[in-house]
Amino acid sequence: MMNEREESNRLQLDFSKLKKIAHGSDVIPVAVQNIDTHEVILVAYANEIALKKSIERRMAIFWSTSRNTLWEKGKTSGETFDLIEIRVNCEQNSLLYVVRPTRGGICHTKNQQGHPRNCYYRKLNMETGLLENTDM
Repeated sequence: MMNEREESNRLQLDFSKLKKIAHGSDVIPVAVQNIDTHEVILVAYANEIALKKSIERRMAIFWSTSRNTLWEKGKTSGETFDLIEIRVNCEQNSLLYVVRPTRGGICHTKNQQGHPRNCYYRKLNMETGLLENTDM
């Protein structure tokens, strides 16, 4: 069964995401970049515990704002990556994890061949307002 938000060509942005997590979660955003391709492959959130565990284990561990628990990327899917570097922005309110995927993509969604993708697999056609899948 198709997940409408993840697979359709209709733009359905979740503008309320930060409002949902603002009350009760001490987190900051984490952009995740592939060291080899320089692509931004994921945006997630980390709290102090997730950051400490990421440093200890040299793998990206986040705070799942939807499940309210630590999220070890790839623990169930096998789509893991090594944490190469952590960068901090000037205001110290966001992080950049530079990673190397251990195999293929990292998204929980799959393309038509069944391979995992990077999370930014669609682009917005600014003429039509529709999303175009770049990894079928």
